[in-house]
Amino acid sequence: MSRFVTAERALRTAAPHELVEAVRRALVEQYAALSVELLMADYGLTSLQPVAGPPDREPLSVYDSAAGRAFGAQEPYVEPAANGLVRAHLPVSVRGDRLGVLSVTLPEDPADGAGPEDGENGEGPEAGENPGGGRAPDVVGELAEVAQVLGHEVVVAGRATDLYLRARRRERLTLAAEMQWQLLPARAGTGPGYALGAQLEPAYAVRGDNFDWSATDGRLTLYVNNGTGEGTEAPLLTNLAVSALRNARRAGLPIADQAALADQAVHAHYRGHCYLPVLMLEVELATGRAQVVDAGSPRLLRLRAGTVEHVGLDAQLPLGMFEETDYVAQPFQVEPGDRLVFVSDGVHPDASPGGGTYGDAALARAITATRLLPAAEAPHAVLRELAGHRDGSAAEDDALVVCLDWHGR
Repeated sequence: MSRFVTAERALRTAAPHELVEAVRRALVEQYAALSVELLMADYGLTSLQPVAGPPDREPLSVYDSAAGRAFGAQEPYVEPAANGLVRAHLPVSVRGDRLGVLSVTLPEDPADGAGPEDGENGEGPEAGENPGGGRAPDVVGELAEVAQVLGHEVVVAGRATDLYLRARRRERLTLAAEMQWQLLPARAGTGPGYALGAQLEPAYAVRGDNFDWSATDGRLTLYVNNGTGEGTEAPLLTNLAVSALRNARRAGLPIADQAALADQAVHAHYRGHCYLPVLMLEVELATGRAQVVDAGSPRLLRLRAGTVEHVGLDAQLPLGMFEETDYVAQPFQVEPGDRLVFVSDGVHPDASPGGGTYGDAALARAITATRLLPAAEAPHAVLRELAGHRDGSAAEDDALVVCLDWHGR
């Protein structure tokens, strides 16, 4: 049995709260690792926090650490360590959703990293090749695959333990933020012809802004909403609306009918006293043909051929404002190379201490400046631009940015 298969089996059979110990034991036995550490990206995407590490262990910066370099590039990064050792930092992600980094310390001399069966049976790397530790490409590649298996297991384990969610927290979440993050899907994803990413701020105190997405073999559906209300009332409203939209979507209803049924659910509960602005987009993966329902929505901007433009849509009523509102889907075409950026009202009208708002020109500059970043990174980068506009002052509203890159098939 190859050492990779042995490590994979150890992760598959480990208890949910014992994944870190299972991967550590497997890499020590099979790859001669001297230390193994799992770091989780925090909710704000600014630091990498250790799982099951010493209480006084400081988090690492996403921006200026070796582990952060692997996290940002989504590529393994190997750095020298003391006493003839190297440290490999391996991205832990699941279908484009960036969870963290697995850091492994190994002997620099490839001969020191051979697993117990490699020298006996010639399994794993080709017989006669150096099986490698440290900088050997084959070993780093195997360890990167182990990190990907670990990512999948962490996602599944999250249903049975709080260990990995706790590791994401630099500070305590507000109750509203706890409710909101539990409602959200993955923050990033990739599929045939597209990549998307999203980020919410303030990450530890977000209230009602939300996004949701789902992909099938034929289409991608995306919802982006401007939350309303304060405290826990905001995520309660959002939860009702998003759950109603999901219920209608999973019943196979067209996007306009999804909006109508969610509108009825919100109005039945709040009787028009509370309502939710939502933008809904559904794209055919094979053609890029899309339908949009703009129910009092966030703004939609498009970066095409280097130019950012605001996409004007037919405005309709927010969900729940009036009883039995009819919604109409508007046709929309997405072209290969397009970047669609959705921003909530906490981004566009956000004011600086001097009173100036973060308007179209500044937002267009931020989108242009981040155009080379992948969709998973771009929303956080745009929000950093927004934080600079505020000059350190606290945000008055939730800020949500969702980025969809359309490559086409």
